[in-house]
Amino acid sequence: MSATADHAEERTNPAARLGFEPGQVVQEIGYDDDVEHELREGIEAVIGQEIVDEDYDDVADVVLLWFRDEDGDLTDALVDAIGLVDDGGVVWLMTPKTGRDGYVEPSDINEASQTAGLSQTKSVNAGKDWTGSRLVTPKAKR
Repeated sequence: MSATADHAEERTNPAARLGFEPGQVVQEIGYDDDVEHELREGIEAVIGQEIVDEDYDDVADVVLLWFRDEDGDLTDALVDAIGLVDDGGVVWLMTPKTGRDGYVEPSDINEASQTAGLSQTKSVNAGKDWTGSRLVTPKAKR
């Protein structure tokens, strides 16, 4: 694929700029009617398969965690998510944008991710109502 085609896909498929790759297993937690459906469809188009749900019983490459302020303790949710991905895996934390129901303060995301042992590598606009934070797990010591 050409560089121009890659850039065109990034503009038309929001999942392309999030770094998803064909063949990845993406496990979703916190799904509800309010999630960004266009983003989910884009992820499935990139990975070439359906996103697996909370009942998936193997290790995923990426966890897609939809989290709203009223969903409980963010640190606990992130610790649970870490257990679902391989060492060095990625957790995409999706939270409602400023002013939306369920908004989570960036300082709360930063504190919870650090407490859980995750490193935030970037934040992105993940759709009309959601912001995504890319969190990575520590790589295993060799």
